[in-house]
Amino acid sequence: MNIHAVICTRDRNKVSPTTNKLVSFLCACNIGVYILSNAKSLFSAYEGAFKRIDPDPEDITIFCHDDIEIRENPDNFVSKLKEALEPPETGFVGPAGTMELGPDSVWWDQTRWQRGKHRGTVFHIDPQGKEYKTHYGQPGEVVVLDGLFLAAKRRVIDEIGLEKPKYFEGEWDFYDIHYTSQAFLKGFTNKVLDLNILHNSRGELVGRDSWHKNREAFIANNELPLEIKE
Repeated sequence: MNIHAVICTRDRNKVSPTTNKLVSFLCACNIGVYILSNAKSLFSAYEGAFKRIDPDPEDITIFCHDDIEIRENPDNFVSKLKEALEPPETGFVGPAGTMELGPDSVWWDQTRWQRGKHRGTVFHIDPQGKEYKTHYGQPGEVVVLDGLFLAAKRRVIDEIGLEKPKYFEGEWDFYDIHYTSQAFLKGFTNKVLDLNILHNSRGELVGRDSWHKNREAFIANNELPLEIKE
């Protein structure tokens, strides 16, 4: 079993120190790294890279942001991924997600957070450069996962596909909700894992028009809510 990682970055000639550190960590894990730059769409970038890698059915592919730092022991990190993805029913795994995707299709919805529907922990950096922890809930099964880090086996990805739905107008947004919800609807079990990941972003992309347009399109073309019955 091999593990591959696909990372999109703006300019391959000006890779940030954070991205370089991420690549170094993945290489220390003996993970093949595929860096994409100047992509016009995250959907087509992920789809194209996956086809070029052409992994075996049991190989693991990671799709992650270029602004994360994985603060794990390399051997433990690989073991966590392999163990979580070994069961044939497992879909995607990642550090954060929710057990209930409501009619607004916003996975981090505060009301559901207060009701204990979210899972995972992610570290962030505030505008003053200070690190803080966002704890959503304990690890476990979820409906959808946040896209800062997603991993799945080829046999799962082949089932759902990576192409952009025709109803999405934007090229960059809601890929994570689409991919992981499709895996859930096809009977796979998505999981939040206990991963120590620092994300150098606070989610400002929700202010983009394309995010709102894709969210509205997702709502119009999917039956919501999606939820795990407790």
